[in-house]
This record gives sequence, structure tokens and C-alpha cells, in this order.
Amino acid sequence: MIYLAPSVLSADFSILGDEIRSVVAAGAQMVHLDVMDGRFVPNISFGAPVISSVRKVSEALFDVHLMIEEPIRYLEDFQKAGADIITVHYEACQNVEETLSVIKKLGIKAGLAVSPDTPVGVVEPYLSFVDMVLIMSVYPGFGGQSFIENSLDKVREIKRMAESCQREELWIEIDGGIGANNIVAAKEAGANVLVAGSAVFRGNAGENVRALNKLL
Repeated sequence: MIYLAPSVLSADFSILGDEIRSVVAAGAQMVHLDVMDGRFVPNISFGAPVISSVRKVSEALFDVHLMIEEPIRYLEDFQKAGADIITVHYEACQNVEETLSVIKKLGIKAGLAVSPDTPVGVVEPYLSFVDMVLIMSVYPGFGGQSFIENSLDKVREIKRMAESCQREELWIEIDGGIGANNIVAAKEAGANVLVAGSAVFRGNAGENVRALNKLL
């Protein structure tokens, strides 16, 4: 299964519920929600109350990406808000294994993200704990950045790791700078969850989702 996951960080927050309805109606089965704390990344976005509010407008999978320090403190809050997947950053957790274990105990999927300057090999010890690995193809914290080309090599390496430990069902997500010019290359490298922000919400979001899904 290939998922296009529109990132609402690029949506119009004054009509966020309508934006989510629009992309889901157009064929997006997953919605990507970036939570920023102003500490792990410079910016602040939104928290569990916003996710809880928009949860009411869609039954799509909610892919909650926590760009926050020590996310273990807030995992239950985001699970209660409606997250189907919670992804935490390797760089933000004092105890990665414990954090992932808590997510799994909450009955939802666990993801582990790595930033562009982090060697992808750090993920390998945790492959048995995760449902998804997120490769950041831009630096976390800002929308609209240019795609970092060597991110595709990281995707390929995760794919090899997953196959070598018989985790072919592992979701591999790529996030940052994804659009019509590179979404096929990302899929061919092994990504099966493709996050797109500006490429979806700049212009007619529904038409953009249909066009990207057609490429996929």
C-alpha cells in the first residue's frame, strides 16, 4: 500500500477542518500532523487540542509527527487526541526504546524519525520496536524547504535493513520537499508513505492530491 500523506502544516489553519476534508475526499488516506515545541525545533505549531478538534472531521489515518523534546511526556495526550501513528525523533529521546514501547502499549503504531544529519544506521537497533521509519528530507521545523537528494540513499538503506531482518511490512516515510518532480523517485527508492505539504496545499488541494496519487 502506498500512502500520500498531506502535511497540514502547509494548510490554511483558518479552515483546517475543510482542508482536511478536501484532501481526504480527493483520495488521501493519511493526514500528516507536525507538532513543534519551539525547543527541539525553532518553531511552534500546534498540540493535542487542535488534533482532537480535527479528528472529528475525518476517519483518515492521523500520522502525528512529534518534533518535541522528550515526547514520552505527552504520548498519552496525543493518543487520546486521535493519533493512529505517533512518530518521535531519535535525536529528541533520552531513551528511544522506552519511548517506542510506551507508544505501542497505547495501542497505536510507533514511528522513529531521523533528521538529515543523523546517520541512518542509528535506526537499526530499533527496527523490532517500530511500525514506521521516517526519513527527513529537509531539516525539521520549517515548511517549504528544498529536497535533500541523499535522503533517497537513506530510504534505500532502511529498505535493505527491513528486508535483512524480515520486516518487509515496515512503513518507510519520507517528509520534506516532496512534489511532482521527485515523488516517483522516492517511491522507487522504497518509500511507501510520502508526505507532501506545499505540493498539496498550494493551489487547489483536491486537484493536487489527485495529480500526485496518479503519479504514484
